[in-house]
Amino acid sequence: MTLIYTVKQSSYTTVKEVLLSHFDISHRLLTKLKRENAILLNHVPCFVNEKICEGDRIEVCMDYVEENDNIIPTPMPLSILKETEGYLIVNKPAHIPVHPSCYHFADTLSNGIRFYFDSIDLKKKIRPVNRLDADTTGIVIFAKNEYIQENFIRQMKQNTFQKYYLAITEGFWEKKKGSIDKPIARKEGSIMEREISPLGESAITHYEVLQEYTLQDMPISILLCKLETGRTHQIRVHLSSMGHPLLGDSLYGGNTNWIGRQALHSYQIEFLDPITHKKEKIQAPIPEDMLYFLQNI
Repeated sequence: MTLIYTVKQSSYTTVKEVLLSHFDISHRLLTKLKRENAILLNHVPCFVNEKICEGDRIEVCMDYVEENDNIIPTPMPLSILKETEGYLIVNKPAHIPVHPSCYHFADTLSNGIRFYFDSIDLKKKIRPVNRLDADTTGIVIFAKNEYIQENFIRQMKQNTFQKYYLAITEGFWEKKKGSIDKPIARKEGSIMEREISPLGESAITHYEVLQEYTLQDMPISILLCKLETGRTHQIRVHLSSMGHPLLGDSLYGGNTNWIGRQALHSYQIEFLDPITHKKEKIQAPIPEDMLYFLQNI
């Protein structure tokens, strides 16, 4: 992937100004680009403090090789929702972590992405932009280079990268639409579990009840949740704290008789494409184990 800019009259005076202001490249990435000789002025590698004139062509090549041996390539089926020069969006199934760990070293989604990158001869680090719990299904986006990753992270901080989840909860909600603003912290003595705590980090979840019905005397509500922050287990903790845990979420009090995991699906994302700057909306098909509950409405 190559970023290209043709200098317009009275726009910028140096290559560095174009990189920092027009492309919004971070100082950290700029240092790496200089080391890789990836910055060109009129097709020739250049110093970033060189003066520029109207009509000059500046190119930033992101195709330099990166080490990715820390991720073992593992063949696995991938459900690709969208792919461009800059990013890959996949629909993650249940029961598979996004990141390798000491317990899952070669069977994660990142291992499958590494295998896929090898198959298309892309020698880049594996950069998941968002994360999902192992048993949460749906959209995960991988940046194919650091520039794209930085852009998406910036959009998340500016709240222009929107994340929506479908959640199936127990009980009927008194308030059918609202926001949950409760700080979340790691539960003392637990590696995994989180809890509502005044000492935790700010966490905000917006929700709307889409449907509600009774399934064999059990009240069920289907919610659309929008994350304003992205804390670990945020939706799971917030919904449980309201007395409406996710179905199947044994960690936070959900009924496990109907589904073998937390009934949570990363359903939709909206963002600005870092290259075209056009608004993109991506949806992931609802998995069969959750679709069952929607079909019973």
